[in-house]
Amino acid sequence: MLFGQKNSGAIFARLVYKVLEAQIGRNIEAYVDNIVIKSRKAIDHVAELQETFNNLHKAKVKLNPEKYVFGVRMGKLLGFLVSERGIEANPEKIEAIQQMQLPKSTHEV
Repeated sequence: MLFGQKNSGAIFARLVYKVLEAQIGRNIEAYVDNIVIKSRKAIDHVAELQETFNNLHKAKVKLNPEKYVFGVRMGKLLGFLVSERGIEANPEKIEAIQQMQLPKSTHEV
């Protein structure tokens, strides 16, 4: 697939949803070009990874190994913190909003 085209993001998202449709919601969350493989137990995670890589291999999807992150308990995804507790707001973003100055005129609003 050629990147840099108008609809390349949507095309890739459709590809991901088609290739991984049996796993989405069960052990994968996917959004545009981000794929998170999740497991309740560490022992199950290897099997989840194998299933995902097998499905991607069957569809001849190539991944960039520099963008892989394995075995993390928490990470940033799309501006949020994703962990075993769920999805939380990023404290850096909250701090930036709290430190904003109040508008002093109608023009600033």
